[in-house]
Amino acid sequence: MLAVTEAAADAISALTAQDGLAGQGGLRFTLVTPEVDGAPIAVALAQEPVAGDQVVRATAGAQVFLEPGAAELLSDKVLDVQQDAEGQLNFAVLEQRDTPPAM
Repeated sequence: MLAVTEAAADAISALTAQDGLAGQGGLRFTLVTPEVDGAPIAVALAQEPVAGDQVVRATAGAQVFLEPGAAELLSDKVLDVQQDAEGQLNFAVLEQRDTPPAM
């Protein structure tokens, strides 16, 4: 199952609160066919999970919704946030052994 770091959970909570989705909303991952920019997964804020989604509840009430294909692809991964060269925070999907989850 996808693990979510505390930093990622905080970012998800902040994003959902900013969009008025606090409490029920979350970050939703879906498979993209064909791949967009070399990435097989798309991510967006969602008001609620879609039927069949796997729901991962992280700290601070943050939620991640995974459509079945994305859930399978990310089952051994960790969702984190990392700062880029411009100081912008971005979500990153890492191998579970690279970053210990803080759930």
